[in-house]
This record gives sequence, C-alpha cells and structure tokens, in this order.
Amino acid sequence: MRKRASLALIFCSAMMYSMGQKTFSQAQLDEIVSIQAADPLQKIFKETAFFEEMDPIADVARGEHASFQFVVRGTKAIHKLSASVNQLSKNADLISKNSFLGFVGYTRVGRPLPNPSKDKLSPTSGFFPDPILDTPAIDLRSFTTQPIWLTVTIPQDFPPGSYAGMLTIKGSIDGTPFSLQKKFTVRVYPVTIHKTRLWVTNWFDLDKTKMKQLSGGKDSVMYSDRYWYWLRKIAHTMKEYDQNVVIASPIFLTNMSWKNNAFQFDFAKFDQFVQTFADEGTLGRIEGGHIGGRMGDWYSQFGVFTPYWKNDTLRFNCLPLNDSSAQKFYHAFIPALVAHLKEKGWDKIYIQHICDEPEPGNEKSYGEIAAFVKSLSPSIKTIDAVHSHGVNNTVDVWVPQLDFFKDDYDFYQERKKAGDEIWFYTCLAPQGEFANRFIELPLIKTRILHWINFRYGATGYLHWGFNFWSSDPLSETSGIIPEAGNIMPGGDAFICYPGNGRILSSIRLEAMRDGIVDYELLSMLAEKKPDIAKEICRQVVYGFDKYDVDIKAFRDKRKRILELLSE
Repeated sequence: MRKRASLALIFCSAMMYSMGQKTFSQAQLDEIVSIQAADPLQKIFKETAFFEEMDPIADVARGEHASFQFVVRGTKAIHKLSASVNQLSKNADLISKNSFLGFVGYTRVGRPLPNPSKDKLSPTSGFFPDPILDTPAIDLRSFTTQPIWLTVTIPQDFPPGSYAGMLTIKGSIDGTPFSLQKKFTVRVYPVTIHKTRLWVTNWFDLDKTKMKQLSGGKDSVMYSDRYWYWLRKIAHTMKEYDQNVVIASPIFLTNMSWKNNAFQFDFAKFDQFVQTFADEGTLGRIEGGHIGGRMGDWYSQFGVFTPYWKNDTLRFNCLPLNDSSAQKFYHAFIPALVAHLKEKGWDKIYIQHICDEPEPGNEKSYGEIAAFVKSLSPSIKTIDAVHSHGVNNTVDVWVPQLDFFKDDYDFYQERKKAGDEIWFYTCLAPQGEFANRFIELPLIKTRILHWINFRYGATGYLHWGFNFWSSDPLSETSGIIPEAGNIMPGGDAFICYPGNGRILSSIRLEAMRDGIVDYELLSMLAEKKPDIAKEICRQVVYGFDKYDVDIKAFRDKRKRILELLSE
C-alpha cells in the first residue's frame, strides 16, 4: 500500500508540473520578482530599477485618506498580476472594508514644458505615471516596473490606533503561479477632519464628447437621463476629492423665451444642475458661470452674452454693454436670477463671474459690466481670475494667477483688509520653479499648492481643468492652443481620466486632496498654536516659488502637525 501511495504521489506531482502548476522556492522567487514600498509622493517610472525603499506607514487623521504605493518588478514577464489587501490587526476592521486598489497607469507628454523648472522630471521612456486604473489584473513585461496604488478611507468616527494590513500580489511566471506579500501600517491619530474650509473649484465639462468618452463610445444627448447620470458621477467624484465650489452657468442653463413683449425665464434646468451637487454633498458655494467674454482676440474689449432667436432656436451674441438688446436682457435677467436664488435659499452662497482674466487693456470694459451687474443687484458678489488692478471695487473674490499673487502681494493684502476674499489659481502658467499640477513636475509640487494657500492667506484655489480631455487622454496629456500657439502642458487640461463607465482618479488628484487636508490641519493647528503652525508651513514653503521638496522632511513635518493636534 505504501508503494502504491508513493507511485500515486509521483504521478500527481508529474501531472502538476506538466500542467504548469509547479511552485517556486522562496529563493527562486526572490531572484525573479520583487515587491517594495515607495512613498506615494514619489513618481515611479517604468524603467525605474532602484529607489529608496520606505517602511510603509501612513500617519493620518480621522476623516481623511491613507495612501500607499507598492512597486513590483520582475526579471521575467508576469501574467495576470493582481493585488488584494486584508487587515492583520484584530481590532476594528479598517483596511478590509475601506480600501481601494489600482494599478498606476502611464501616459505621454508629447509637448514638454516651454519654461521647465530645475527639478522637472524626464523619464527615459517618455512615459509618466498618472492615471490610477481599476482593472483587476495586468500583464507586466520583464524588467519593467509597475506601481500599485492603495488608498484607505478613514471614517470620521474610527477609533484611533495602529492598524496593520497585508498586501498580497499574485500572478504567474512561465505558467507557474506565485504569491508575494507586503505588510503595511495605518496609524490613525485622535484628530478628526469634519469638513475642509479651503474653497476649491475645478471647472468641468460634460458635453456630448465627454459623455461618449465616459460611456465607452456610446452617444448621449444633452440633458437626457444619461446626462444627469454622468453629472451625478462628476458631483460624487468632486465630493470624494474635497471640491466644494461648483461652477454653473445661469445663462446657458436657463430656458428663455420672449412672450407678451417680455422675457420669460425657466430656471428648472439650472436648479436640477445645482441640486445634483447639493444631493451629493459637494455644494459649498455656487460659482455662476461668466456672463461675458472678449469680443475679438485676447486684447479686445469685453462684451456680454445676449440671447436672440433664429428659426425658433435660441442663440447668443457677445455684444457691447451699451447695446440696447444687451441692456434690455440684463435688466430683466439679473433681478429674476437673484430673486430665484433667494427663493431657493442659494443667494448667500452664490458668487458671479463676469468675464475671465481682465487685463490692463480691457479692464475698463470689465469694470463697466461688473458695475452694471451690481447696480441691478447690489447684494450679488463677483468673482474672477484677474490680471489687473484696474477693476478695483467691482470684484469681491479676487483670484490672481499664482505669479501675479506673488508680484502684487501687498495689493491683495490691502484688498483683504478691505473685506474682499483672496484666492489664487494656476493653469498653463506659472511655470519655472512655481508649484503647479503639471505631470512633468515632482508630485509634491501639486500637494504643496495648498500649503501656499495657508502660508499667504489665500482662502481658495481655482483651476480650469478637471476633465477637458483630449481625444485619447490615456495616450497624450499635452496639447496646443491653435489661436496663440501656446503649449498646453501635460495634465493641465485634466486631473482625472475617463474609464469605461467610470471616472478614474490620478496620482495628482490624490495629492491635491491630501494637500487640501493639509491646509485644514494647518488651520486647526493655527487655532491652537498659530506661531508653530506658521513656522511649520514656512519650513515647507519658503517663498511663492521656493520650497523644500524633500519627501522625507515633508512627512516628518506633517506627522508633527498630527502630534501637536493630538496633545
């Protein structure tokens, strides 16, 4: 009987080997594949073969997110690489129930920054890590590096403590399955983020093209059920990433008609749009879309959007303010809008854009339009990205570009003393050494944007590009502005990606959310120990375009904030 059992065992082993089911010894596996932890603020390129490994520990407050980055590399191709997590600690289950895992994807920047910083990243492959893909498994070529992103959501009421977890990766090499594990720790401090106070807006777009990209190529109709479905998805994503200001055009979302020699306004579509964000918990303020724009090239004067009907179709012209049609329309529209906002209880959270980026050459026409709107409704607050001081007393929320904020800091401090709000914005500028969201920059420069907010007393941040995707954003992230020939830097137009039926995050969006929370923690510390909060921030942001970008030093300072708030 023992002989038969032995023969059966040999036969079974042979069958497992022939079916590709043999196993690696640990020594063999260590020679072929590795898994290491890297700081999530470090960008890992496909060709990265060496980097400083870290002990995967995340120090976090309740109500925020713990992020980890694990890096897999093999000397042989790995088939169907997958990952999973579970909690090792026996205390309350944090990790198994509140985790998201994704593979960091790579995309191209075909047009490099015209005015790069000294620390601009330049991977040999030409591909940069950015999207976080939710695919369950991938194939990995030999001698290629693949980061895995892990985000753990920390509930606001979760018990403080240390929670150990295990990441497990699986796959097969030459038909032989393998499994490797990596331990990590989430340290939850007795500090709670209830609501972030920094005003944050990312402008977004949801036209037919964007809906088609989101739905995997399926056509959608504007303001159909599918439109409202995708709008809710955007609202939910923005809430998840701490955006709390929503841009909504009162003109283009209002149904208008001309009856009995008077304008008739139906705000139902505008209401549904805004209420979608309110229902998702995103709505802190409503940012009324621009009512006017340039009547020619960049240096031309501003006009106002004015409706007219052609073949029973509503259209708009951009007309000078003194045009009788424009005067007649706005004398009717602005009072009707303000009355409706009061009826909905939204008037106190509403701020109105006039025209974008007034400059010295057209500041006079901007000021005339803004003053006209205020004459029709003195209670309405205005907001705009500004390149000029000449619009004084017509702007309530000033949003200078970061480099203009630096150059005219004293002016903006005076406006703040006068009761105005000061935010700042970035877009395709500033470049050079300034912090920004560009893919080519170190990731820490996206995160410390909101340390700049705290350092210089700017209570809001605006960016124009949430999802202005190119035709294939997973392949190309840069662009060019045809009229001016300006390069659109990689990642400037969008900070998320379209998936098949999903909105995918990016490592930049994750860093931005963490920076918003950093602002909140610094503000909380400033309420207890203002001098210490200011000094910690100063040691990260030495000036508007001068920072300490050492990741380890940054982590030490952030941990110190949590320790001080825990006292």
